[in-house]
Amino acid sequence: MKSFTFGLALALAIGLAAAVIIAPIAAAGLAAAGLRFPFPRIFDRTVMVTVGGALLWFARPLGLAELLRDGCADPLSNLRRALGGLALALAAMATLFVAAALLIHGHPSPAGLVARAARYLAAAVAIAFIEEVFFRAVLLAGIARDFGRASALVLSSAVYSLTHLLRSPARFYLTGFHPLAGVQDLSASTARILHPGGALPAIIGLFILGLVLGEAFMLTGRVWFSFGMHAGFVLGAKTWPLMARSGAPVPRWLAGPGPVPLIAAPAAWALAAVLMILLPVMIGKRARR
Repeated sequence: MKSFTFGLALALAIGLAAAVIIAPIAAAGLAAAGLRFPFPRIFDRTVMVTVGGALLWFARPLGLAELLRDGCADPLSNLRRALGGLALALAAMATLFVAAALLIHGHPSPAGLVARAARYLAAAVAIAFIEEVFFRAVLLAGIARDFGRASALVLSSAVYSLTHLLRSPARFYLTGFHPLAGVQDLSASTARILHPGGALPAIIGLFILGLVLGEAFMLTGRVWFSFGMHAGFVLGAKTWPLMARSGAPVPRWLAGPGPVPLIAAPAAWALAAVLMILLPVMIGKRARR
């Protein structure tokens, strides 16, 4: 295994191991303070902190500073590209929403959809930025150093897809100290990936979405176009429940099953394939990497 990929895998393993130990302690402390949170949420937040700390510890051998400097350079001069990515994603989402509106009765008004999207705008921007920095500027660009662009695109998209399902399917609370709770939560999350069942369409959809976002990053050499697209996709996914709850059921080929319904739909997969074809035209030229 090449240097970046091995180092990143080691950092992630150390971060997860630390979270397994720390999360039960944090849960016991929160419970003693009278704060009630489901343990899977505590574990997820702990993983974010411990993995972040492990990445900082390995920052120099992984070359994180250089990856971040290259992938996130020139934000102001790339504002137009970020807005272009946002517009492209919103147009794609609007296509799915219009198709749903033609198939069901009593769908929400456009004003209602816009209002709901506005509620999630800040969250969409934050999610898009954090995930694009890690999955594209760090993971994709780093793996590309070891295995080349094509392999890196596939591998990073697979990690992106599976990571979104790496969470416990059960919602439970702890009182007192349970030292094995972190191991049990991580085991349940891993089992969900090994036996995806109804989550398989979401895994496929997220993998294809990772390909689209990764291709946008490789075409520009920066995260900003993919960041705009990602924010648009998050806004669509957050707004979709308002459409799905109104009128008659939306067909599965358009709505999709599972924990990420819109992205798990074949219609979204086909639309993503179209975006892959359009991206070189929209972006205009390949950046030097």
